Amino acid sequence: IHDSDGCSSSSHQSLKSTAKWATSLENLLEDPEGVKRFREFLKKEFSEENVLFWLACEDFKKLQDKKQMQEKAKEIYMTFLSNKASSQVNVEGQSRLNEKILEEPHPLMFQKLQDQIFNLMKYDSYSRFLKSDLFLKHKRTEEEEEDQPDAQTSAKRASRIYNT
Repeated sequence: IHDSDGCSSSSHQSLKSTAKWATSLENLLEDPEGVKRFREFLKKEFSEENVLFWLACEDFKKLQDKKQMQEKAKEIYMTFLSNKASSQVNVEGQSRLNEKILEEPHPLMFQKLQDQIFNLMKYDSYSRFLKSDLFLKHKRTEEEEEDQPDAQTSAKRASRIYNT
């Protein structure tokens, strides 16, 4: 009994996840599975760097140690913002950024740029993601999983009734 109930509640959980993803980009980005699916989608659109930059900025804001902040700030700058960046994001004011800002890092130093990228994703990629095959297939899979445990539970109930 406990196994099927446990199974049932976990699939209720996952069903709620796609419903949550569909309500806001914030909810999507709070769920590791949502981030994974969104990254898959953005990779196909050649814009995965946007979510990677956003995630890197989130991690950066949590740092306390100044040395770690300097290293992470440089990493973010070199990966996403410099002219030679391997995964350059397209943000306004980028050309005015230079490496001097990396000497005195502070938790919100990338906030404006992060907000720009968030809005770009929210009003562009996110709406396409919700209509994409990738999202719709995941949602269907969850709905099918949602139906299965209930059928198993009633089958087990039936077998218990007839076997007593």
